[in-house]
Amino acid sequence: MSQAAPAVPGVQHTPDWEVDFFSRPVLDPGGKKRWDLLITATPATDGNQPRFRWAKNCPANTVNSVWLQGALNEALAAAAEQGLGTPRRLRCWRATMRTMVQRAAESIGLEVIPSRRCYALAEWLSERERDVYPAEEGYMAGPLAPPPLPMRSPPLPLPEAARGDSWAWASLPLGALREASEWEIGFGGLFPIPADLPDELVVPGLRLFSRSRSLAIAGWFAGLEPARLEMEANKLVLEAGLEDRWRLAVLAEKEAKEVAEAFTAARDAAAGLQFIAVQSDVDSGRFDGFWLMRDMPDF
Repeated sequence: MSQAAPAVPGVQHTPDWEVDFFSRPVLDPGGKKRWDLLITATPATDGNQPRFRWAKNCPANTVNSVWLQGALNEALAAAAEQGLGTPRRLRCWRATMRTMVQRAAESIGLEVIPSRRCYALAEWLSERERDVYPAEEGYMAGPLAPPPLPMRSPPLPLPEAARGDSWAWASLPLGALREASEWEIGFGGLFPIPADLPDELVVPGLRLFSRSRSLAIAGWFAGLEPARLEMEANKLVLEAGLEDRWRLAVLAEKEAKEVAEAFTAARDAAAGLQFIAVQSDVDSGRFDGFWLMRDMPDF
């Protein structure tokens, strides 16, 4: 059985890794779908860190946690050769593969976070499905069956300790969000904004306020891995982790319909971008919590 890659003196820990281990639209010589392991490091907001991407093909008959453990060790060794250290944790966004990824990663001392905040990975997957797989022998041309829709559980109410005093809809120009890494933020999650989007684009979001508990509330939200905001009937819902859903507010029926249409249109116009902020009050210049989010495509 593979052992963990040795630590390299003087090498710093890398950012989190985003991991996808799944079948691809390419048939192997035996007529079975080939699997790929794809790993990319979550990029720094300023884009200054070296980009790490790593891919390895897996025959369909060797898809198991033992193969995956060995491949993760190879990826760690490849990162070390580039002067990169061991990531603190791995993000895995496919619920069907969570157990296998977790078993392989934990056996070599890596923490796995179930999360849809795998934006760099989603971008890379889109590139490969557009440019790489169609050029390979065995590519399955034509429309593929769409993935099954996940079961959506009813949203849970926020725990009492995580509720603020009030909330408000908000919006920010994309140009301002490009400078978010310079803001005073306690807990949060940012990522590089695509360069081809104009600074004038308006991104919709939500601000939560609590005079006495804003930092504690932001800390609680940080553990959720916020993924997206959604209106469901008359409920404002935060989707988080892989399948978690939290009810943030209940609106009057007429208001909910108007809000749903306006928010959906604004989010679509902003290429799926949205945000959620936690502050002590409306005039505060500090964000105790700030998460930029983006709708992910289905693969």
